[in-house]
Amino acid sequence: MNGELEVPLPFTVDRMIDEICVQKLLPPPDAAARRFLSKITEESAIDVLRRVSSTSKPIYNISSYIVWMVNKYGTLASASNGEAESVSLSSHYPSSPSSTACSSPQKSALHDSPTLKEFFESPCCCKSASPVKSQYYSATNNGHETRLQRQNSGLSCSSLKDAMPAYAPSVSHSVSPTSSLKGTNGNHLDRNFYGSPRTSHCGSPVQTKLSAPFDPPASNYKISDQSLILAELEFRKLFMVYSYIGRNKLEDVVSVDDANEINSMKSLQMLDFEDRMWSKFGSRYCQPSDRASNLDWDSGKTHSYKCYVCSDGGYQFKPSLIRKRTHLQRVIGDENVLTVKFAVAADMTTCRNYETFAESGIHVGLRHYRFFVFKDEGKERKTYEKEDRKRGSSVTCYFVKRESIAPWDDRDNLIMNYKTTHDVRCLFMHIHTVPNIAKYNARLSLILSTTIKLQVDLASVSVEQIDDIPCIDENGCTVCDEDGEPSIHTDGTGFISEDLAVLVPNDFLDAKFTKTKDYEFDVIQTETGSAGLGGRQVLVREPPLLIQCRLFHEGSAVKGTLLVNKKLKPRTIQVRPSMIKVKKDPRLSDNKSFNSLEIVSVSHKPKEAKLSKYLIALLSIGGVPKEYFLELLANTLNDVQRVCFDPRAAFRIANIYQNIDDSGICIEMFGARIPLTEPFFQYRLSQLAKQERKRLGEGKIPLTESFYLMGTTDPTGTLNSDEVCVILENGQISGKVLVYRSPGLHFGDIHVLNARYVKELEDYIGNGKFAIFFSTKGRRSVANEIATGDFDGDLYFVSRNPQLLYYFKPSEPWTRIYSTPNASSKKPSDLSFEELEKELIRLVFSPKTHSSVVGITAESWMSFMDRYLTLQDDDGDDDEKRDIKKKMLHLIDLHYDAIDAAKSGKKVVVPNNLKATHYPHYMGRKPEYHSTSVLGKIFDQFQNRKNEKLPVQEIWKLPEFNVSIPDSCLNTWNERYRTYKQEMSNALKDNDQSKNDAASSVITKYKQMLYGASDFKDSTRNIEDVYNEALAIYHVTYDYAKSIKDVAKCGFAWKVAGSALCAYHRKNHCMKTGEREITFLSSAFDGIF
Repeated sequence: MNGELEVPLPFTVDRMIDEICVQKLLPPPDAAARRFLSKITEESAIDVLRRVSSTSKPIYNISSYIVWMVNKYGTLASASNGEAESVSLSSHYPSSPSSTACSSPQKSALHDSPTLKEFFESPCCCKSASPVKSQYYSATNNGHETRLQRQNSGLSCSSLKDAMPAYAPSVSHSVSPTSSLKGTNGNHLDRNFYGSPRTSHCGSPVQTKLSAPFDPPASNYKISDQSLILAELEFRKLFMVYSYIGRNKLEDVVSVDDANEINSMKSLQMLDFEDRMWSKFGSRYCQPSDRASNLDWDSGKTHSYKCYVCSDGGYQFKPSLIRKRTHLQRVIGDENVLTVKFAVAADMTTCRNYETFAESGIHVGLRHYRFFVFKDEGKERKTYEKEDRKRGSSVTCYFVKRESIAPWDDRDNLIMNYKTTHDVRCLFMHIHTVPNIAKYNARLSLILSTTIKLQVDLASVSVEQIDDIPCIDENGCTVCDEDGEPSIHTDGTGFISEDLAVLVPNDFLDAKFTKTKDYEFDVIQTETGSAGLGGRQVLVREPPLLIQCRLFHEGSAVKGTLLVNKKLKPRTIQVRPSMIKVKKDPRLSDNKSFNSLEIVSVSHKPKEAKLSKYLIALLSIGGVPKEYFLELLANTLNDVQRVCFDPRAAFRIANIYQNIDDSGICIEMFGARIPLTEPFFQYRLSQLAKQERKRLGEGKIPLTESFYLMGTTDPTGTLNSDEVCVILENGQISGKVLVYRSPGLHFGDIHVLNARYVKELEDYIGNGKFAIFFSTKGRRSVANEIATGDFDGDLYFVSRNPQLLYYFKPSEPWTRIYSTPNASSKKPSDLSFEELEKELIRLVFSPKTHSSVVGITAESWMSFMDRYLTLQDDDGDDDEKRDIKKKMLHLIDLHYDAIDAAKSGKKVVVPNNLKATHYPHYMGRKPEYHSTSVLGKIFDQFQNRKNEKLPVQEIWKLPEFNVSIPDSCLNTWNERYRTYKQEMSNALKDNDQSKNDAASSVITKYKQMLYGASDFKDSTRNIEDVYNEALAIYHVTYDYAKSIKDVAKCGFAWKVAGSALCAYHRKNHCMKTGEREITFLSSAFDGIF
């Protein structure tokens, strides 16, 4: 047998050996040298190898040199007490010619390196890789075993090496080994926590099968008196304590007396507890922006527990409340999920340290969290807050609780009962059945989508598999793609029966961000024997036409869209093979699984679409003149400028932004006949106008007769390959339409198709609305022709704008020219558990994420496209145009490969000759040049007008509100307003994703004070009392705004009391004029304003 295999080493050590051998052009060290490395701690071995790597002297015998360096600098792992010892090991190798006497070995060089010292001595530090037998016992327990003694009773390993895999580093928030906690019987406890012994195993540290006996044990975690005392706190309070000590160790800043004092506060309300902890710790050890400013702790929102890891290895916790929720959180509980972001790694050393950190896991008190899954959110990076960008890369890791000795976790052992993290993953899906590591994580991350759970018992639902519809050529033969797989028309879309689809909440967007148990489903009548809501009442109404979902069913994972099919029998879902991303393992048919139908989004009435710089470029290539876009921009800018005095323009802007405009207060002000000249109304409309024109310079120009619609396929088989069926508010439309899908970059990614009426479709979907149906005929799917699209929830740009249709001439559809070779990859099922975890973690910290390659290809394409458009306008050199087009076509293929690389595992590399060296000025990248293309002119025209001032009047009060108000109301709200200003100031210091939620919670708090409910419509208070207090708020707020001449400060009155003020104004207006008060929907005016 190969000697190397006889002496297994930690993964990080093995990888460093490989790097040294490549760097020094040396053969690998022999088994004896590896054995020497195996006898010292992992960090000591890394230090030794770093010294070997950095030496400038020639190395003639790598094995001899490693042994000599181990003798000189090695730190032995002592099995007696878990402490590292410096040792000198005997060797059959001769001494190094340059060696000195080793009778007094030096201290490990770990402490000579400030960077590594800081990394390994941080709160999450790796102190020792020495395996020590797990102990947590009372010397005398009167015959009663403690919980951990009972757990340890089954531990019978023949050696410590068998009990702990060699690679597992130790994470230690250590205290003095001699520290003890006296129990009631006067006995001392030895507090070395290695995790629950169900995570210790006696087998080989390297398994030959994926299903390893147990997770690698948690490392030498010394439990302090403070940790044990604080263990009685509920988790969210415990996490608050750890968050407010910053990057310090608990024992360094919280004394035993402090811990007892904190424990005495465990019955306090969360709001009061947070205030005490901030005053005592947070104000000393944290930045003001690190304070948890969302005050609505018992709102039922998702508790998000975050951990930010710095490049030196230190980390800091931070809790927040968020509205979104994932399947992972819903199933295992908020407090069992830790969201971890790592600072951007500057070098490979930091990456290796991160890998060690991730393999070790993270301790929070007496809980141990292990790596579970990660998600590269690079595509969504535009939505990141500035603080998140500073704090970490686009990759977010999710760790889950796997071991704990916290007292409350006796009753919370759902996921801890499973031996390995892989076993827990299999509760969600049989993930080991996927073909490669890339797909392993990509498919597992389906549980991270923001969803709502459809309230249906899947045991009563028939989940059927139907065939995909293949692409057929003129001879009736199935067409295959470049990989030899059959091409299909129905990629990602199936069916759902109407009775199940109707269970989707009518106001889906509100429901999506509400905890399921708190969401009130619409009700009208009881459906006898309903399997949907357990006999609850359900509303008889039209369901959404298309549902984008994730279906987790008996180990399988399904991703795609479900089209309502009235022909299906009740309680039926039909999925296609293309939707099944993870197959069920028949060997695990009797195992438990977390079955659920999770809804991501639904088809809905679309807003008016906007152009983009990519669309403008492709439309220009197709013959649309640049004058059209410049005129469109000018009209939009003029419309925005009129917003403060033109009711039509104002209503249009208010209607577009009502979902982000403080719950649509501007629309309410319109309905209450509050004049446009009212100061805050003017201010808010001007802010919305700025929002509207903010991205005009990037080409985000509103376009009439254009929409984004979710796509699916024609179930009737009626449509021809050049036809689509488009259903809008008033039914199916007819005529030519342009169809495009982002991120299309190819000249042929905009199609001109015929929209037609399909009578037979009504038998399937009834009165369903808002979707585009594609044909299932022809040799290629039209969706695939448009930027490799499918039907798993993609939105398609659909335009019947007459001017675009008049000018635009389509190009030939995209076909692949350049292929990225498939990367060789082992199947997850061929790896041991340890190997699998290492591969997953290594994937997290790979030098370049797939999203970064997507960005490189897109930006280089835009740079070349800009030059191409300029040459086209100027009738430039045809040879240069051909050369640029060739580069663009290559970039397009790379771009589409990079988009799917996270799933395919392909390694997409952009050649240097395809990378742009200069960028047009509108991209905001250096080095830049001034572009004269249509995109450059759009940017310049916008820049020339972006600073146009919108009129802002003096602050004055509406005469209708100048009425007598009780002094008690004014005094009360004067005091409350002072408190509000401080609370809102704290909320706005928070710079991460919870900032908006934090500010929203402050407003919610004061609305509750005013209405005794969440809003005016739900208030049961005396209406006159509400009016008096609303008017008091108005006057208190406006008086303060006038005193500092800041109209923005008027916002408090309208954000908190806006609905009551509008109702009061509307009532008075009707009394004076005799007009009839009516209720209307803002959407009634769509297309009019």
